[in-house]
Amino acid sequence: MPRTIRKRTDRKTKKSYSLSSESVEFLEALRKKRHAHSVSSVLEELIEAARHAQARTALDKSVVDYYASLTKEESGEYASWGDFALREFPSEDA
Repeated sequence: MPRTIRKRTDRKTKKSYSLSSESVEFLEALRKKRHAHSVSSVLEELIEAARHAQARTALDKSVVDYYASLTKEESGEYASWGDFALREFPSEDA
């Protein structure tokens, strides 16, 4: 990727937040433990992890909602396909 494009996509927004001294100490300890360049990079990682967890929770809920919406006949058909798959494609542990 050309350098000018990379700079544009990596651009950060500078913000200022007030944190408790305990939170600052925690972030600084994480920075040292992870050998991170900055506390901002640690915050970026924590936010990204929270985003992924939130997306995973939403996906899990969608799957649960989908299967809960199935009729008994549809559930039975899925169970039959599952049984077929288990017979045709045995587990590597077996």
